[in-house]
Amino acid sequence: MEYSDHFTYRQDELHAEDCSVADLAAKYGTPLYVYSRSSLEGAFREYDDNLRIPHRICYAVKANSSLAVLQLMASLGAGFDIVSVGELARVIQAGGDPGRVVYSGVGKREDEIRFALEQGIYCFNVESAPELERISQVASSMGATAPVAVRVNPNVDPKTHPYISTGLKKNKFGVPVEEAYELYRRAGELPGIRVTGIDCHIGSQMTTTGPLMEALETLVTMAGRLKADHPHLDHLDIGGGLGINYRDENCVSAAAYMESLNSRLASLGLTVLVEPGRSLVGNAGILVTRVEYVKKGAETDFAVVDAGMNDMIRPALYEAWMAIAPVRRGAAPVRHCSVVGPICESGDFLGLDRELEVKAGDLLVQFSAGAYGFSMSSNYNSRPRAAEVMVYGDQEQLIRSRETLDDLWRHEILLSGVSAG
Repeated sequence: MEYSDHFTYRQDELHAEDCSVADLAAKYGTPLYVYSRSSLEGAFREYDDNLRIPHRICYAVKANSSLAVLQLMASLGAGFDIVSVGELARVIQAGGDPGRVVYSGVGKREDEIRFALEQGIYCFNVESAPELERISQVASSMGATAPVAVRVNPNVDPKTHPYISTGLKKNKFGVPVEEAYELYRRAGELPGIRVTGIDCHIGSQMTTTGPLMEALETLVTMAGRLKADHPHLDHLDIGGGLGINYRDENCVSAAAYMESLNSRLASLGLTVLVEPGRSLVGNAGILVTRVEYVKKGAETDFAVVDAGMNDMIRPALYEAWMAIAPVRRGAAPVRHCSVVGPICESGDFLGLDRELEVKAGDLLVQFSAGAYGFSMSSNYNSRPRAAEVMVYGDQEQLIRSRETLDDLWRHEILLSGVSAG
């Protein structure tokens, strides 16, 4: 199974770039996240090199917020799309420039707005009228001016999973088009506010550009109408959302999408911001797990592994299909089974009804795990979170140590005056 240019089999053993995955698992243990630096760099450059108008590629931090990933993105010249003060702090800790950060999200607190203003972020993507008023109040109290863009909800169906659809009227994100003009008018009146852009993001894991281009036309129309009243308007933020190939989706390439933007937006005279996340990191990562038992079931066999929904929640949360394969091919018989984890939930699975070469003690790998894997992981069932490794050619580096049992209660405090009976 040749999954990508950076995760390939050599003499029936899976390698991450030039590193043996089995050797990495032996050295760092399992469950283990492994990322390919070459894959990350190549995915970023596919966006950056093919968009030939003034632009900024703002990596969506929520997809994978590991410091080493953020550091690499910053070194490539990325900006960042954040949704919390924690993500902003991570960007800064990784060496990223807050002046290249756009702040999205529907629930910005006053302290978060204040911190973002103190750091000098590039722009707030405003999601509601009350949020605009709050930003104005906080900025005015600081004697500051907040750069803002209104996140427009164009009521476009991205034709993706409903949990990752954000551009329909029923979604909590953004402002309907018919209300956005009024919000821009209000923004022009408020103290401490400077209108600098227009923003839109309609969803994630989109396999075609049709919905994206439909939403783009709404933004272009708005830009034409708003320029005269807002002289500081300087950018158009078109969001992210491109999907990756988990199975057989045949997704449009980032290069083709960027090429379609060049001619359409060249005459607009605005800097174009793009916010990719999954399409930068998704296929740059794998999750390695060890088979603890093969259990015979009444209707199907179960490969019980040491990674669970606490490590990778996408299959349980979205019913997402993710490819699973043995690290060493030809080492076990093929059996029909479901790959399940140790968590005490029936929804704890990595993959259902698979044909796999598997026996107890084997290593399995789940592909396309670089996005929304570790960043959505938890300590549910009091399980320490996995380690993370970055490879580059034949070199590997541990970028996150495996959590210890002590880490599980590091921030907890026992009651005073209470003792065991």
